[in-house]
Amino acid sequence: MSLEIENRRAAVVAELPGRKLDALIVGNGANLRYLTGFTGSSPPAWIGWWPDGALFFTDPRYTIQSKQEVSCRVRVSKGPLLPAIVKEAGRRKLRRIGFERSRITYDGYDFLRSNLPARSSPEPVAGLVEQRRMVKSESEIAAIRKSVETNSRAFEQAVAHVKPGVRENDLAAELEYRMRRLGAEKPSFETLVAGGVRSALPHAQPTSARLDAGSLVIVDMGAMQDGYASDMTRMLFIGRPGAKVKHTYRAVLEAQLAALAAVRPGISAGAVDRAARSVLKAHGLDKAFVHSTGHGLGLEIHEPPRLGKRDKTRLQKGMAITIEPGVYLEGFGGIRIEDTVIVTETGCEVLTPTSKELRVIEG
Repeated sequence: MSLEIENRRAAVVAELPGRKLDALIVGNGANLRYLTGFTGSSPPAWIGWWPDGALFFTDPRYTIQSKQEVSCRVRVSKGPLLPAIVKEAGRRKLRRIGFERSRITYDGYDFLRSNLPARSSPEPVAGLVEQRRMVKSESEIAAIRKSVETNSRAFEQAVAHVKPGVRENDLAAELEYRMRRLGAEKPSFETLVAGGVRSALPHAQPTSARLDAGSLVIVDMGAMQDGYASDMTRMLFIGRPGAKVKHTYRAVLEAQLAALAAVRPGISAGAVDRAARSVLKAHGLDKAFVHSTGHGLGLEIHEPPRLGKRDKTRLQKGMAITIEPGVYLEGFGGIRIEDTVIVTETGCEVLTPTSKELRVIEG
């Protein structure tokens, strides 16, 4: 893994001259892990690239951990890290110093601008590391696969004990407990469980509401394991579903399968979104589909590319993405079906092993 990380750093450094940068500082936690192996919290760590290589900055709390994990030189600073980076940049007489524009506060930028030597200038950089992270290595795909399997096992274990009347927040807690018992470090996002009319809220937080007979239940969950995320949405129904539930569910499933069939190298992310959206339009449900068809994932739960209407990003072999069309009808409920997927040479591999059938739970 150390060699893979060194190769990642070398690839980023190779891009600096083309962007007319003499150096780059990185403070985003996922990017730091990708480029150094450091698993500690952020922002008490930064990495800077200078002409003679990478230098990792951290504070005394992470002295031992950084020595164990980081595969480049380490500088432990007893004071704030940004002044230490500025001092180092000034000493090296660097001119154009890139920084992550979406990851630094205005105060941080103002500090750089005010304290770098007059000959030096901070230059905003967008997506340099994130673009490289979009295509996963074999080791990364193996980690995502493991996370997906843990997540699905936790779902099966928890849902096996669901009975009418269980509270949303109790089921969410059980799902997270199960995934941790199975090896996850944490959920990759706050577990979503919402029943009845609340299932029409795409990002509803679990409440103390009970899942009673006649309720559609949306379960959106993911595990973070060995630093990599998974994401899955499945639907439950408490009692016996009626005709409208069955019809709407079939429409969403058809849309999800159409989007999966569209995934292949070279296709635009927007075209995958349109494949799902056109199916829902044929069912008269396109206006109830209020979000994108999916997103990338890896060291973060949401990474590029975004599979939205206007996204022109071309899919590449090795990308890890979600496919998750949904329909949300006020006063009725919501239905979403989501898998974690790897783009292959000829199409895609669905990693999620959990059945996509509507899970019916009767008393």
